[in-house]
Amino acid sequence: MAVLDIVRLGHPALRTPAREVPSEEIGSPALERLIDDLVETMRAAGCGGLSAPQVGAGSQVFVYEVPPSEAPPATPPQSSAPPAEAVPLTIVVNPVLHGKPGQMVHDWEGCSSVPDLLGLVPRHPEVRLRGLDREGQPVDRVVSGLESRIVQHEHDHLNGIVFLDRMRDLKSLTYSSEWSSFVDRGERGERTAVV
Repeated sequence: MAVLDIVRLGHPALRTPAREVPSEEIGSPALERLIDDLVETMRAAGCGGLSAPQVGAGSQVFVYEVPPSEAPPATPPQSSAPPAEAVPLTIVVNPVLHGKPGQMVHDWEGCSSVPDLLGLVPRHPEVRLRGLDREGQPVDRVVSGLESRIVQHEHDHLNGIVFLDRMRDLKSLTYSSEWSSFVDRGERGERTAVV
């Protein structure tokens, strides 16, 4: 396993749709190495998810995980937002998402490929995630909350989309240091997802 460089906004890999992984490549040494490197890189960067395009690879693969020690609590304590739960390591190849109809939820997001910036991004509160795991076994489940946000963020990367493209109003765009100083004062119930 290796910690790879995470490409930043401006690199063409972030704006190029990723190719579907052919069934004969699943389980191949090259794909296994990519998945292991994605996991290692995600953990080294301290982010909740990472897609292949973020390391310059053009395959429809992403990984995500929120260890128990890193699951952010709902803020402020009286917030109606449920606390975030730990999410086990998940690998998804050739993912397909189906958003549940209904009102979108705005929440704070950041991205390892757009370092130091955060913004309010509307996402479906719940999505159906379908695809394959690293062994080629089907993944088919409904995810919600922070996991849903991470999945949608990573899926966007596979389509050449970054979180800035999803923001409806750039007035919320802020540097993470300024967010900590001026925005995160308990007036809002949002949690930050940096993926």
